[in-house]
Amino acid sequence: MNRIKVILVVVLIPFCLQAQEEDKKAQREAEKALRESKNITYEANENLVQNDFVNAEADYRRAISKSPENIAAPYNLGRAYYNRESFSEAFGKFKQAGEKAASKGEKHKAYHNMGNVFMQNKEYEKAVEAYKEALRANPTDEETRYNLALAKELLKKQQDEQKNDQNKDDKNDKDKKEEENKDQNKEGDNKEDKEGDQKDDQNKDEGDDGDKGEKKPEENKEGDGDEKKEQKKKPNEGDKPEQKKKPRPNQLSKQQVQNLLEAMQNEEKKVQEKIDAKKVRGAKVKNEKDW
Repeated sequence: MNRIKVILVVVLIPFCLQAQEEDKKAQREAEKALRESKNITYEANENLVQNDFVNAEADYRRAISKSPENIAAPYNLGRAYYNRESFSEAFGKFKQAGEKAASKGEKHKAYHNMGNVFMQNKEYEKAVEAYKEALRANPTDEETRYNLALAKELLKKQQDEQKNDQNKDDKNDKDKKEEENKDQNKEGDNKEDKEGDQKDDQNKDEGDDGDKGEKKPEENKEGDGDEKKEQKKKPNEGDKPEQKKKPRPNQLSKQQVQNLLEAMQNEEKKVQEKIDAKKVRGAKVKNEKDW
């Protein structure tokens, strides 16, 4: 049994030595990649100082792809995006730096700038959480503490405004609903009034027809009675019954009236002359006596 153990130990030793060599090799390669990434980051910083953002951005991206352990490359690129007000891209790079941060100092800077991005986007609740995370990494930073207080104040103001807006919307909805109910009630009242008016008009028409039906017999009855009374009162009078006056088709002019009066006067004059002539012819002449 002891012999078997010795054999196993002898066989495993070469494999362990090989694994260690591979780990050391990988570590050396990672360190080399990190050095190269930092050198590229330095070049990117120089380009950024010269306001050559295009080449600086390209170098930062090469540095990030060369070594994920290089926190400076994504952090500096995030700052470059932030200064150009590309806040969405800046946030992504700050987050990448914060997740890969090995020290508290690096983590503090990353989350502090993440909070700044949230502040620019007016996402005050997220900004509060980012500043809190930064203070956990570095509780002594007064700038982060000030930003946290400001974010809390702006968050409270934002929540109050949202609450007021919600209350205003609820009030508007309530007023609109009341107005709709009022309009519906008004339409109902108008409909009832209209139906009532139509019913009153119908009853009035029926009443008028009934009155007409009753008045006709009464008028005929009264007319017959008047005619009978007149006949009894004047049975022997030879007066002609009164003829109904017909409306004149046209009204006589003043000259026509004057001519008519003169004709009537001439006619009366002729009649008077005839009467006087008859009186003269019929008068007896007295004879004088002779003595």
